[in-house]
Amino acid sequence: MSSRSSKAGPSQASSAPDAPAGGAKKPWGGRFSEATDPTVERFSASIHFDRVLARHDIRGSKAQARMLGEAGLIAREESAELVAGLERIAGEIEAGTFPFDPALEDIHMNIEARLRTHLGAVAGKLHTGRSRNDQVATDLALFLREVGLATERGLLELRGVLLERAREHVDTVLPGYTHLQRAQPVRLAHHWLAHVEVLGRDASRFRDGRARIRRCPLGAGAMAGSTLPLLRERTAAELGFEAPTRNSMDTVASRDGALEYLSNAAITMVHLSRLAEELVLWSSAEFGFVELADAYSTGSSLMPQKKNPDVPEIVRGKSGRAIGNLVTLLTVLKGLPLTYNRDLQEDKEPLFDSVETLRDSLEVMAGALATLSVRVDRMAAAAADPMLLATDLAEFLVRQGVPFRDAHEVVGRIVGHCTRSGVGLRSLDKGTMQSFHPAFDAGADELLDLERSLESRSLAGGTARGRVEATLAEIEAELATERAALERAEAAERGGRA
Repeated sequence: MSSRSSKAGPSQASSAPDAPAGGAKKPWGGRFSEATDPTVERFSASIHFDRVLARHDIRGSKAQARMLGEAGLIAREESAELVAGLERIAGEIEAGTFPFDPALEDIHMNIEARLRTHLGAVAGKLHTGRSRNDQVATDLALFLREVGLATERGLLELRGVLLERAREHVDTVLPGYTHLQRAQPVRLAHHWLAHVEVLGRDASRFRDGRARIRRCPLGAGAMAGSTLPLLRERTAAELGFEAPTRNSMDTVASRDGALEYLSNAAITMVHLSRLAEELVLWSSAEFGFVELADAYSTGSSLMPQKKNPDVPEIVRGKSGRAIGNLVTLLTVLKGLPLTYNRDLQEDKEPLFDSVETLRDSLEVMAGALATLSVRVDRMAAAAADPMLLATDLAEFLVRQGVPFRDAHEVVGRIVGHCTRSGVGLRSLDKGTMQSFHPAFDAGADELLDLERSLESRSLAGGTARGRVEATLAEIEAELATERAALERAEAAERGGRA
């Protein structure tokens, strides 16, 4: 998008540029007498990526055409003619027959030029009171609203998969880890519900971001509004916004919506990367906790025995792209004065890339988790290590009145004794235990019990069966409520596009 087009009057900005010798085109507007250098034309063109906004651009332009007719700025018949022409172009784009022209710079001018081909001079009236600055801001707002909903849908589906897998594995026990060292036993359901919590916060961030896209940019003009009697409330209502934007300068200068989406996407991709890393580790021979389905794995070009966890590895790798896209836009924005600057064209490629990356990552992770096999036996064997219950011994002493720091020291000496002597913790009898502290009233084998350990963690947020089952029910209800709200929002968005 070019800021210089906004300096031309409506008739200048909407007229096709002359074609100098050699086929090169002049910049838009009557101000220029020389053709754009072909390298500049190639360097500044955005049609190869901003065509993604075609449907949103046409939607905004139809609202503009109807508003101009109602405001008396063009004839009602001309308004209807413009809407019909835009719908015809929408059909061409949908059918793949639209003649995209890189020389026309961006999607906005491609559509306007095509409209002129179909309608003639009346097409030039569409841009009355409008700049490409407020036009692209409107397109982006519509795009972000739509992809925000789609992202929330993807997060909802992935959380639903994790919820179902958790429900299957309430009785499956594995070690929980800190520092990638076995720490304490937990239920697999509890572990997977931890990821549901994380992804739920991600979904709430996208909802919050979408709620802030509630004011319509259309009518802000190049940066100072318009002298024409535009009906901004009318276009805002048609496009599904609550009201027009309040400050024309902020309207065309801001890319907060895109920045917020990129930030949320980067955070979510980091969370997906952590989940993916667990699948990579757990599917290794060293862990052997899960096996990915063949459909979500690949083989080696050399080693026929290999089954590689490529899907989670790629998700893990793509998190770097999402982080980079966020940094790109932050860097573009950091030195820009108000209002519009051509640098802002660099918002779209990172945004579109993160939208695709996150969409695909959510989809493949949901598929991989839904189809993987859990090696319950391998998890149980790892969780059977009595050292995972060492904290239980310390807390037993606490219940006998021993200060925790002293209890921690005692159990640390017991663990050191077992390690140095090569004996198992469960082999220590009552006498041996009492040699470390007289408060022990039984041997370690009697004091240590895996199921009792799990069930004793019945505080809110714990891994006891009752707590896990209650959390499953709570999350199921939350997802049902969220799904209903999302379906209403999706229906409203579809209705607005009709």
